[in-house]
Amino acid sequence: MSKNADDHQVEDRLKELRCHFTWGLLIEESAIPDLENRVLEEIEFLDTKYNVGIHNMLAYVKHLKGQNEKALESLKEAEELIQRDHANQSEMRSLVTWANYAWVCYHLGRLAGAQTYLDKVESTCEKLASPFRYRMECPEMDCEEGWALLKCGGQNYERAKACFEKALEADPENAEFSTGYAIATYRLDGFNAAIKGTEGCSLHPLRQAIRLSPEDAYIKVLLALKLQEVGQEAEGEKYIEEALTNKSSQTYVFRYAAKFYRKKGSLDKALQLLKTALQATPDSVYLHHQIGCCYREQMIEMKEATKLPRSREDEENADRMMRLAIFHFEHAIQKKPTFTIAYMDLANMYTEQGEQQKVEDTYRKALTLHDGNKSLLQEVHYRYGYFLQCHKQSDNEAITYYLKALYIEPQSNARQKILRALEKSVKKKKKKNKSDVESLNLLALVHRLKEGRE
Repeated sequence: MSKNADDHQVEDRLKELRCHFTWGLLIEESAIPDLENRVLEEIEFLDTKYNVGIHNMLAYVKHLKGQNEKALESLKEAEELIQRDHANQSEMRSLVTWANYAWVCYHLGRLAGAQTYLDKVESTCEKLASPFRYRMECPEMDCEEGWALLKCGGQNYERAKACFEKALEADPENAEFSTGYAIATYRLDGFNAAIKGTEGCSLHPLRQAIRLSPEDAYIKVLLALKLQEVGQEAEGEKYIEEALTNKSSQTYVFRYAAKFYRKKGSLDKALQLLKTALQATPDSVYLHHQIGCCYREQMIEMKEATKLPRSREDEENADRMMRLAIFHFEHAIQKKPTFTIAYMDLANMYTEQGEQQKVEDTYRKALTLHDGNKSLLQEVHYRYGYFLQCHKQSDNEAITYYLKALYIEPQSNARQKILRALEKSVKKKKKKNKSDVESLNLLALVHRLKEGRE
């Protein structure tokens, strides 16, 4: 048989495997450096019993960067962890790692090596009575896929949730499956927060995960944030305090505890926690964004607390907070060029600074981002329209972006504020020309939309 025939035969077998190379992980190229950084942070700072998968994830990231030899090193670490932590299930737990080995060997042009790992998978599938030659259908594999999807951004969250749901159907009391499902639903709550009629559904899964893993500090802080969100802040703070007394996963606990205190209005406490966490993970996009949010809110507090005219010292302090917020937001998007929320926050700070061209450039960049979150894209269109309306007095352009925003996510909670802004712009335009047919038609459209007739 020719080399090309061998190559095609191996490739066909590889496509049957269940692993990072076949799960269709949606990762934009510009997001790879941040993904790698988050994977490395998790390996170093997150205390978990479920860390084989993150080494597999690191191997896949190394492959995406063209570092296949380093990918093999990560897979070797995954194998060692399996032997240490899952010796009684080593073959089952090795299936994803072996499948990734096979793919990496294939990309290195080592067909014999790829076939060796294909043979290992085939032998295990046969031993475990799988009806498929190169794949296993089992909850452990669904869980592995769920963790991989969860690490790769919002456009993968629905699929991640479905994987954990499927695993839980087979084993409802499994702590790992429950933890994965709770995290997936928590992230989806945030992802879908702006959609009308979408209620946060992660509270029960988070409580269930805590019941099965009562010492998991990471899950405790997520539960605390969810409780705060639904108006049960006092109960949430108890979980925050418990998590902070635990030495487990401290860097992650500090991140989310800081977010809790920022939302509570305790900005100094939030900043203290964020800066402590930043010492351990100086390139964390999440931390830089949260620090920027704290400085922004301190700036707002300063401006609201002082009477006009403000003293020079008041102005200088507010200006310093603004510049600090800008520094951290800029750092966040430098490290993660797909971070839509950070672009909007940065644009707001540039507006405060009076840098209109930077505002324009920042919004236009944000408008090009596609992470599957329609409500977020709608918000970018609305905020850009608002900037055009209020700061550039360009009602025609503002109307264009308001209309686009309305039709991106028609059922969102933002619908009424967009309609109000659209109506204001149209009336202003009509005032200049009372017989303007386009303005009259747009006003009629606004009234129909307000009444829910379109």
